[in-house]
Amino acid sequence: MDTSKSYALKFISGKYQGGEFPLKADKQVVIGRSSELDMVLVEDMVSRKHAKIVFSDGKITIEDLGSTNGTFVNGEKVKQARLKEGDRILIGTSILKLVHQGADGANVDESMAKQKLEEAAAAQAARTTNKASSMTGKIEEIPLPDLLQLFHTSKKNGVLVVMGDQEGKIYLRQGRVYYAVIGENHNLGPQKSFNRIITWEKGDFELRPADNQEFMVELDSSTEALLMDALRQLDEFKRLQPSLPPLDAPLALASPLTPPLKELSPELLDVLQLIHNHGSLGGVLDRADADDVVTAEAVVQLLKRDYVRQS
Repeated sequence: MDTSKSYALKFISGKYQGGEFPLKADKQVVIGRSSELDMVLVEDMVSRKHAKIVFSDGKITIEDLGSTNGTFVNGEKVKQARLKEGDRILIGTSILKLVHQGADGANVDESMAKQKLEEAAAAQAARTTNKASSMTGKIEEIPLPDLLQLFHTSKKNGVLVVMGDQEGKIYLRQGRVYYAVIGENHNLGPQKSFNRIITWEKGDFELRPADNQEFMVELDSSTEALLMDALRQLDEFKRLQPSLPPLDAPLALASPLTPPLKELSPELLDVLQLIHNHGSLGGVLDRADADDVVTAEAVVQLLKRDYVRQS
């Protein structure tokens, strides 16, 4: 780690979102609920003495001090770990990111840093309309796969609401994803909804309390397996994108329809019928039984073989 740099812990989610706490060389910062500590986080899930961060000999390390709910770095529960710039730490409902700090921040003393944290907490409380909400933030600061990994390891319960161009909900039980829906369109199915939400790169998130809602169909894969599959699908879809029309571009059967229908597999015939009935890539993807990548590959085939044309 560059010893000439100054570092700070930036709160990117939770009660103190927007606050920063500078780290001084050759000094330790003890974090907890107790008022006499260096960094005081007033919330139930934080122990009186929760964790300690030490910046010494150019290295920054974090140590859990036997906390009840644990300390997590990049989704892993740790007893002790060395930190690098960009690492994300979960303590209670706060997610902190280790960032490089400008010269102005390096001159902030501890009492001023504490005051700024209290100001950030007050500002966040004013912004948050749902007082029962435990965590909020922006997915530009912490991508959804990273956030879900943190929630998985720390066994969070609740509904992760993601507000981008649409509203998506991911339901968590002891950190495991068991359902997902976009815009209350339950016909899309939880798997397809989850895979799409994971691709969102901009928007706000809020972890709301569990509402104990039950669904007819639940996801039964592990969070790791769901994330791996969703990210694989994202890569595959990006590969196909240059050959695909825009989601809302009109699609229609070629007229005259020269190539014979008997050369199409049952799967391609199903997609052809969806195109005829719904007339756009978005409409087809929403209604196909198969996942988005399989359906998109079928649309590319039908376009290349001149069964379908973009209007």
